[in-house]
Amino acid sequence: MNNDLTENQKMIADMVRDFGEREIRPNLMKWDEEQFFPVDTMKKMGELGLLGVLVPEKYKGAGFGYNEYYTAVSEVSRICGSIGLSVAAHNSLCTGHILSFANEEQKQRWLPKLATGEWIGAWGLTESNTGSDALRMKTTAVKDGNEWVLNGAKNWITHGISGDVAVVLARSGDLLDSRGISAFVVERGTKGFQAGKKENKLGMRASETAEMIFEDCRIPEENVLGEIGDGFIQAMKVLDGGRISIAALSLGIAKGAYDAALKYSKEREQFGQSISNFQAIAFKIADMATEIEAAELLTLQAAHLKNNGKEVTKQSAMAKYYASEVCVRAATEAVQVFGGYGYTKDFPVEKFYRDSKLCTIGEGTSEIQKLVISRKILN
Repeated sequence: MNNDLTENQKMIADMVRDFGEREIRPNLMKWDEEQFFPVDTMKKMGELGLLGVLVPEKYKGAGFGYNEYYTAVSEVSRICGSIGLSVAAHNSLCTGHILSFANEEQKQRWLPKLATGEWIGAWGLTESNTGSDALRMKTTAVKDGNEWVLNGAKNWITHGISGDVAVVLARSGDLLDSRGISAFVVERGTKGFQAGKKENKLGMRASETAEMIFEDCRIPEENVLGEIGDGFIQAMKVLDGGRISIAALSLGIAKGAYDAALKYSKEREQFGQSISNFQAIAFKIADMATEIEAAELLTLQAAHLKNNGKEVTKQSAMAKYYASEVCVRAATEAVQVFGGYGYTKDFPVEKFYRDSKLCTIGEGTSEIQKLVISRKILN
């Protein structure tokens, strides 16, 4: 496996950095304070191909693989974790689910709008009482003629209010039956589909998180993805790829915190010299750099396997688990390097610190990742 950046990756990194400095960095604290989700900025990213990185060109996507996708998500997140999270969720979950399991007519219908940013995507698996325990979901889908009727609510949904289209997992069979869940595509404006409460979060505040509510919401049969009863199996495969994107998100935040801490340690003087000369600070920088490189190697390994169509469940769980924990440690240490200034909003590390924690929770907690890893090793 070659870890050197390809020309495509270098091009994407340069493009994202340029866009981020112009369009994201000047606004990120205002968006964070106001919990404002910048839909217009997302649409501009769609015009650059950043919302359809993995989508083939025939569906108006960029047609790249997971290495390029990793670069895109991590470079956005290096500037702002919130926007990185929204890019990851749009690409991996909603768009990724349709790309992997839709028929040709469905792909032609939805992918061009998602890949270009004309539409923002959402993905609904989690409910208020079923996070990791998804087989106990209460949202139901009942067949009525050539339609399916959805009732229930989904929680913690990225783009739950602003999303133009959502892939929704609903129980079409018996409770606790892994073959009793199906996947449906629901377009905004469909009768009975509405947005609910928006969450007031610790971090990732510019990435919209909200409820999606379904009340006798009628979905035509042609909006079913794959076969009835395959939804849970589809979702687990989607999450395999999604974990690579959360690892990329984690690494971007970790690198952003590290960059800030390194720069500050060279500029800040105490006792007549820069604090980087003190071993206590220098060792923090060394630990951060080492752990970030190790997490990046795990993530690139998972991306390599995914690109080559190989089994990736264990490696993507390892990458997501380790990178997210490294992200939290790096952000914590960055605040410590800044000292009192790190606790203020005048400097960037307090936001990296707040944003980092979601990475150990979203798309499967660290504990769930360890469960996935251990089962793969022991079974």
